[in-house]
Order: sequence, then structure tokens, then C-alpha cells
Amino acid sequence: MALIIFIESGVLFPFLPGDSMLVTAAILRDQLGLNVPILVGVAIVAAFLGDQVGFWLGHRFGRKLFKPDAKILITEHLEQAEAFFLKYGPLALVLGRFIPIVRTYIPVAAGTAEMPYKKFVGWNVTGAVLWIVSMVGIGVLLGDIPGIADRIDMIAIVIVLVSVTPVVISAMINWRKSKKTPAQELMED
Repeated sequence: MALIIFIESGVLFPFLPGDSMLVTAAILRDQLGLNVPILVGVAIVAAFLGDQVGFWLGHRFGRKLFKPDAKILITEHLEQAEAFFLKYGPLALVLGRFIPIVRTYIPVAAGTAEMPYKKFVGWNVTGAVLWIVSMVGIGVLLGDIPGIADRIDMIAIVIVLVSVTPVVISAMINWRKSKKTPAQELMED
């Protein structure tokens, strides 16, 4: 689990199940013999270190890593993360943790944008703690409801759907904007 969280948190591989894995592990903690404080601690360290690598990659290589026609390191993903970062500033490091694809690219965007490292570290720790504690907390609460562990497959699907909803909504808004004619855009202004 730590390796998946590490990779998803900033090593430029955005399609891993961090949210659902954390919630599922917490729901099944008794069956898996997991100690919740250890799970939380290890996951926070993995998320923090993943973002450190992402920041370093962004700082060191910036946009050179991304190509418009790439399979994973698509320029569009970095541009979306940079726009999110510019709009929300350092708070993006916290908010971005809760949006699957953005989670991977935000530390890279912070490094590319040359965010001061001291500021990055503070927001990185805050984001890692809030994300891990909230996901594991949700899992612990759900795990205490009788019968939930028996429906773990449905719970995992719901978690994935909820976590990708912001990405889907953003894509739909962008698609709709791209379909507008210049006359429609003038009427809105």
C-alpha cells in the first residue's frame, strides 16, 4: 500500500487506487490484521515522500518530461494541475490530494512553478495528513457498520466514482466551453 501511495502521490503515475485502497483497508482492518495508527503513519510518510519526488522532478525537469502525445505524461495533465495550482496557490497541495489525477501532478506543478521549498513542505505535510486521516477515518467509520465489509466491492466502486467526479465535471465543463460559438461566448460576457 505504501508503494502505491508513494507512486500515486507524485511519481507521475496517476491511475492508481489510493482513495479506495485506503478506505477499503480501513474497512477490512480487522480481517487483514491492520493496526490503524501504523496504517495512517506509513501512508502519511509514503504520501509525503511521493510528493517530495514529484516536486523535485518538477523543479529539476519541469515541462521537459511532458509531451502532448504521451501515454501518461501528457502536457494537458500538467497544464490542468498548473492552472489548479495557480488558482488555489499553496492550498492546491492540500485540495489536490483529494482529486486523483490532480494529486499526481500538483507537486510537479509546484516544482515547475518554483514554489519555495519551505512553503511546499508545510503544505505537503498538511495535505498528506488530511488526505490519509480522512480516507482511513471514512473506512474506520464504515467498517463499524454491520454488513459493510460484506459489500466491499460496491463500496470500492462508490469511492472510485466519488473520487473521479471532480475530474469528470471539469472535463464536461471544458467540453461544453469548447463547443460554444464565438457569438455564444460574446452573449455570456
